[in-house]
Amino acid sequence: MQHPHPRPLPHPHPLPPPRRRRRAVLGALTAATALVAAGLTQLATGTAEAATARQVEALDRGVVSVHTDAGNLVSWRWLGTDPNDVSFNVYRAGALVNSTPVTGSTNYFHSGAPSQADYTIRAIVGGVEQADSVHAIQFRTGYKDVPISPPAGGTTPDGVAYTYEANDASVADLDGDGALDFVLKWQPTNAKDNSQSGYTGNTILDGVKLEGTRLWRIDLGRNIRSGAHYTQFQVYDYDGDRKAEVAVKTADATVDGTGAVIGSASADYRNSSGYVLSGPEYLTMFNGQTGKAMQSVDYVPARGTVSSWGDSYGNRVDRFLAGTAYLDGARPSLIMARGYYTRTVLAAWDWRGGSFTRRWTFDTNSSTNSGKGYDGQGSHSLSVGDVDNDGKDEIVYGAMAVDDNGNGLWTTKTGHGDAQHLGDLDPSTSGLEYFKVSESSSQPAELYINPATGAARWQLAACCDNGRGVAGDIYAGNDGAEVWSASDTSIRDEAGATKGREPSSVNFLSWWDGDTTRELLDGTHIDKYGTSADTRLLTGASVHSNNSTKATPSLSGDLFGDWREEVVWPTSDNTALRIYSTPYETTTKITTLLHDTMYRTGLAWQNTAYNQPPHPSFYIGNGMPTAPRPTVYTP
Repeated sequence: MQHPHPRPLPHPHPLPPPRRRRRAVLGALTAATALVAAGLTQLATGTAEAATARQVEALDRGVVSVHTDAGNLVSWRWLGTDPNDVSFNVYRAGALVNSTPVTGSTNYFHSGAPSQADYTIRAIVGGVEQADSVHAIQFRTGYKDVPISPPAGGTTPDGVAYTYEANDASVADLDGDGALDFVLKWQPTNAKDNSQSGYTGNTILDGVKLEGTRLWRIDLGRNIRSGAHYTQFQVYDYDGDRKAEVAVKTADATVDGTGAVIGSASADYRNSSGYVLSGPEYLTMFNGQTGKAMQSVDYVPARGTVSSWGDSYGNRVDRFLAGTAYLDGARPSLIMARGYYTRTVLAAWDWRGGSFTRRWTFDTNSSTNSGKGYDGQGSHSLSVGDVDNDGKDEIVYGAMAVDDNGNGLWTTKTGHGDAQHLGDLDPSTSGLEYFKVSESSSQPAELYINPATGAARWQLAACCDNGRGVAGDIYAGNDGAEVWSASDTSIRDEAGATKGREPSSVNFLSWWDGDTTRELLDGTHIDKYGTSADTRLLTGASVHSNNSTKATPSLSGDLFGDWREEVVWPTSDNTALRIYSTPYETTTKITTLLHDTMYRTGLAWQNTAYNQPPHPSFYIGNGMPTAPRPTVYTP
């Protein structure tokens, strides 16, 4: 639903001087909620940042024009490879529209212009105007539709008919033209949770360009069961050829984007309950431009004896997570994982020169890790970031973390949880913070953790299966990010103190309007937090959310334009991905978040299991200092 052109919001105030944080935690906190004890590792001053440049995508300017009743908001990317002092001119059909170069932001409102106005941007470097950018993507009605085509439905062996719905998506430059493309997962209407028996239809992946051209379609086949915990796909340029690859677990009868079959085309390993508990399992790297399977290797770990994972029917053995991490501090590696309720195994892979190399394997059953409390600690998602400030990424896997070298880093031994958030949540302390909720009624309902050591700053008493939790700066009346969860009745600050009423949702986040506090994204709408009530900013038109009660979009993140975030929902009839981009002006200038590698890898793992929003490596929120520039290079 389109709304009138909003007024610009005031520029955030400079960061106030650091002051002593509140350490008294209210009675709702247990006696065990001590802050980090003296003597724990103190991270170096400044943001966590690699000492060497990190490989990022060679992106175009990503110009968008969002039409409102008053004109067009034109915004574009400030690339990580741009100079610090770059400025910009805005052109409509070759005619300059701004009176002076744009220096303090990367957006410009062109008053009175029609929806079809054609814009380009020219960067000014060292006083010299550069060539035209790509032409603006036009959001003529407040949104942009990417046409998609549902696969044909089918019937399972027990006679149940199914159709297809557009589900999770990811983005990357698949063909090397500098523009982001979509990889969309199609899920059958009979997709199942691991705990539910029954046959499912096949899972389908499509590569789709922004104008709707389908580059390829991959059918994962009958031997990959459909559901939120089975297929986690990673889309990233792993080998630095400027074209992203697609990594996913496959099996016999998977059909790649060229029509070639992996393994046996006739194999059918489904049992009478619809589970796939036998037969080979592969990890396949697909060419992002053609969908061709370039190499398949055995999936690590193999399922082995199903019952050894905790049950005999497949609920625990087939819990998969995936991510991408800069384990060497410079180039991305693939992380594929299995298990979190009992045994957990993570395998790190490099894709170089057209083939896989396994960098390391972390296994809670190994002689190195057994008995140390790493088993049973995984969540329904993972987080990636440089938690120990050594310039290399770690994997935070629920209530434990794995170092960049594959060694166990820490475990809180507080067990499984449904949601977790890793980011610079407290700007008064250097480095990252970590917030997690717990599923077990015998474990702390919420944990606020120093992710360098695993030490809890504070925790809430155990209560219940706490199914959702969020961390982000949604309230300007508090320094830093607020945290809240489904079992709590308020938002809390970095010391665990209550700061106000709980928001209307406990789901996703989006930087949507013109200030630097984040908004609430839930279902098919975006709301602004308020101390007495939340204010609706956007309601998606004729779209649906995904993943049942999780009510998540296909994708949300900084996809185009300036640093604010787009949201992508499928239309109700599943014939388009409907992209919304903000119509609000901003006076804040931040490098595109696609060139912050913690945020970019977060966007890549967003589709994993219970989707969570990405967080950058630095603090964005009320009173933030000038955002840091990334140290990056394009291949």
